[in-house]
Amino acid sequence: MAKPRLESAFADFKEREALAEAMIPMIGSLYRRNVVIYIHGVPLYNQSVLDLMKAHRFVRQIEKNEMSEFETHPLLKIICDLELGPAHIDIGKLTSNYMADDAGFSAVDYVREECKQILGRSDTVDHAPRDVVVYGFGRIGRLVTRLLVEKAGGGQNLVQRAVVLRPPKEFVDDLNKRASLLRRDSVHGSFNGTIRVDEENHALICNGNVIRVIYANDPGDIDYTNYGISDALIIDSTGAWRDRSGLEQHLSSPGVSKVLLTTSGKGDVKNIVSGANSDQLFPEDNIIAAASCTTNAIVPVLKCMNDHFGISSGHMETVHAYTDDQNLHDNTHSKERRGRSAPLNMVLTETNATKSIGKLLPELDGKLTGNSIRVPVPNVSMAILNLSLERETSVDEVNEFLRNIALDSSMNRQIDFTISSEVVSTDFIGNRHAGIIDSHATIVNGSQVILYVWYDNEFGYSCQVVRVGQKMAGIKYPIVPAKPFTGESPKLGPASIKRV
Repeated sequence: MAKPRLESAFADFKEREALAEAMIPMIGSLYRRNVVIYIHGVPLYNQSVLDLMKAHRFVRQIEKNEMSEFETHPLLKIICDLELGPAHIDIGKLTSNYMADDAGFSAVDYVREECKQILGRSDTVDHAPRDVVVYGFGRIGRLVTRLLVEKAGGGQNLVQRAVVLRPPKEFVDDLNKRASLLRRDSVHGSFNGTIRVDEENHALICNGNVIRVIYANDPGDIDYTNYGISDALIIDSTGAWRDRSGLEQHLSSPGVSKVLLTTSGKGDVKNIVSGANSDQLFPEDNIIAAASCTTNAIVPVLKCMNDHFGISSGHMETVHAYTDDQNLHDNTHSKERRGRSAPLNMVLTETNATKSIGKLLPELDGKLTGNSIRVPVPNVSMAILNLSLERETSVDEVNEFLRNIALDSSMNRQIDFTISSEVVSTDFIGNRHAGIIDSHATIVNGSQVILYVWYDNEFGYSCQVVRVGQKMAGIKYPIVPAKPFTGESPKLGPASIKRV
């Protein structure tokens, strides 16, 4: 009796595979028109057939319904056939909303109604493309470059025009080595696309994007207008300057208007964690810090928990991947303990994350302590949040609250959620969220809650940096559906699909 069921499962998979394959050119065509398709916050452009199927499967597991390609494909086809202005459309939320409550609309009429703000328009965004220069080309600088190239879309976005490096001994040799480091990464894999080295013009051409390679010793030494760059946003990933006086050196260079630092800023430099305190970023701000990777991982979760439950006190311990400021072998180091061999030791050290929380979330100022343990893994870290809440709760209530935040809140690009009891750190390499709740590890005892939050301290953080950069540049797209899903998740499947 099992054989027919197995054959049915295979036939169902092949049908969904065919639908996913048909979705790829539709998603690509929309992307080139700056209509970006997501499924519950996960971008679907530049994905393979199996990547699309895995994204659908993940949503089915987390949202606890049977939404599949059978449901999303018809709505995507309708979207593709409409004349829409630039926008971000979440096909997962749109489909869930439609299947839960179609208000008597046909699928075509429902999609048209949800897209009415962008239907038949070309003026849905009023921003121009913004020149970007990545200053420094280490772990974060190269990942930010990958993201900027990937997100170029139809061109009305952040456009990387250059990368700035220290002068090498051999310029051509250095150019090829830099291209190789961008092309191949031991942790994050191969660059998704093509990279060509233009030695004559000292440029890397990445998926058609021309990125000039500029060599300089100091930020003030460069006239960017000589390279056709103007009104540029500098993304400083060197960490060499963290206060206002140091970062202002960039603003003395012709062609520069704003600076974004990829670590915690010092002094009066404002730290912004995308999704958590983005409302504190104003058009007149010309120097901003994106805070640290750990700060980005914990602040969205802390804000949500404090808003909903209230936090009276807490402690954060981060189990952090080693970084390139540590030593491969024992040697001297300016920080205590960090001089010991990173691949061979767990290294107890301080963290700046909890120090930043009071400025980012004033309501939690002085309520949290923290420490960090550097461990022998090259990427992906974990923050353990031990929180005393203002009321008693339960594991189910906390996990359900955070699951809903991950699916349907304004922070669904910051907070992710996993239900697997088998995940380990390498499973989160390449995750685009600031932090991922490990629901199986959640511990609750009355008002005492312990949360385990994974985070890709390189790629997930770089995604947060780009999000802050987009807001600094005034890049904003209409969101469809405009309202989050608030009803019960529908139990869907091929039999329930409303044929168009």
